[in-house]
Amino acid sequence: MMDNRFATALVIACVLSLISTIYMAASIGTDFWYEYHTQSPAENVSEAGRSIWEEFVSKDADEKTYTDALFRCNGTVGLWRRCITVPKNSHWYSPPETDMTTNCISFSLSDQFVEKYIEPGNHNSGTDLNRTYLWRLQFLLPFVSIGLMCFGALIGLCACACRSLYPAIATGVLHFLAGLCTLGLVGCYVAGIELLHRKLPLPEDVKGEFGWSFCLACVSAPLQFMAAALFIWAARTNRKEFTLLKAYRVA
Repeated sequence: MMDNRFATALVIACVLSLISTIYMAASIGTDFWYEYHTQSPAENVSEAGRSIWEEFVSKDADEKTYTDALFRCNGTVGLWRRCITVPKNSHWYSPPETDMTTNCISFSLSDQFVEKYIEPGNHNSGTDLNRTYLWRLQFLLPFVSIGLMCFGALIGLCACACRSLYPAIATGVLHFLAGLCTLGLVGCYVAGIELLHRKLPLPEDVKGEFGWSFCLACVSAPLQFMAAALFIWAARTNRKEFTLLKAYRVA
């Protein structure tokens, strides 16, 4: 029979694992990893008409083009999409509007693996390997993290079916690896943003900050580590006490 301490630890670990999975899924699926705030987005867009939006959604839009649009139009960036805020009717003959709408465009799979250049927008400046690999890692690591946690949950279900607590060690190790992946994701994203802003500094009237999607990923990592610690502690301690009890009975 399982000790109440271990049962409680496993329940808490499962709850932490579930919360961290929800946070990671929400973080991946939302577009608020980084946000730009400008003082007068409506005026900025009205000056250039629809050209900003057309360039932003163009298949030929390079990193500099869509980053400039993000600066000017209260843009937000996620792992899969980029968004800008524009007037609903931004024609050249229309007066400036205060009725704004957010329009988004998704990064294609090829965009996730595209090379980053030393000078953004200049294809002849050479490949910036640091930013290229940071961009690719921030796309891959969240899926590796969620995959490890799902695999750990599968092992946990098998352990329940076998009425054994010892496989929970594997679940704990997988959650620990998932936490490392999430921590790596956060680090890669921060480094990538900082390197980008060194190449393309923010205008004076634009403020940039990390959004709530990024915060969810930051919170998810320690939850994964705590779940891992509880899984490993419960499995190892229960195994150790069971071994001692068995030795005592034999003696």
